[in-house]
Amino acid sequence: YMVARSFDIENFKSIDWTWSSSFWVFIALIMMAIRDLAYMYRIRVLTDYQINWRNSFDTIMLWEFASAITPSVVGGSGVAIYIVNKEGVSMGKSTAVVMTTAMLDELFYILMVPIIILAVGYSDLFPVSMQKEIFGITLGTEGIFLVGYGFIVFLTSLISYAIFFQPRGFKWLLLQVFRLPFIRKWRISAAETGDEIIITSKELKGKPLKFWFKAFASTLLSWTARYWVVNFLILAFVSVDQHLLIYARQLVMWVIMLISPTPGGTGVAELAFSGFLKDFIPLGLAATLAVLWRLVSYYPYLF
Repeated sequence: YMVARSFDIENFKSIDWTWSSSFWVFIALIMMAIRDLAYMYRIRVLTDYQINWRNSFDTIMLWEFASAITPSVVGGSGVAIYIVNKEGVSMGKSTAVVMTTAMLDELFYILMVPIIILAVGYSDLFPVSMQKEIFGITLGTEGIFLVGYGFIVFLTSLISYAIFFQPRGFKWLLLQVFRLPFIRKWRISAAETGDEIIITSKELKGKPLKFWFKAFASTLLSWTARYWVVNFLILAFVSVDQHLLIYARQLVMWVIMLISPTPGGTGVAELAFSGFLKDFIPLGLAATLAVLWRLVSYYPYLF
């Protein structure tokens, strides 16, 4: 609603739409197609090619739909396990596939953030002033990013260690922690998570290096294509040369969207887009581009 109110129809009418604009919007759509193709290839690799290309398309579209209608902090993992299982993949392997995709996605983020910061620097990443209270502590934009990144690193490291080294020990530790009175009501869910870790560990044991290379390469391609959608949409309206900085700010935006309580980060994503990328967008067109970005990258999965 806030984005809709900031949409300036007069500025939109003043856009000089050229063949170049059409070309870059088309390239942005191609990036989304590449993203989905990479996801389809990854799920084929992770299921040992049990799912064919046609069914992998259905699986990814339904998976993205589930993610689009659930809050970012929840995600569509539970539905994803069901979707993969319905394609004839055993429940154990389905669980392993979904957990592995999450782990690969987080690994991409963990590795890419320091690489991009080394390339563009740290000082220009936070053009927006935001505040959020976490455990009674009020954090600004930079604080939210650092806490979010630190949490992702910690959680991914913990789950990776549990899967590859101590799955049963991890389940035992979870059950001990969830004996505490104020979190005891979630002990059954903790036990289920422990079981999923054990199942995933069994499924992934002995996988060759080639398997992991294909899985991570497709993850790298899918996320890179997703982020470059924004770069090409901006190119449709204005000439820019700071593409790595645009990419870097999207990495920060992703953490902000991750803590969004709305389905698919709706509202928060558009506002974050307008704030983080306003330096590269002509005055008055930020809201218009934010809506166009979501029309390309989010709403198709709802349709």
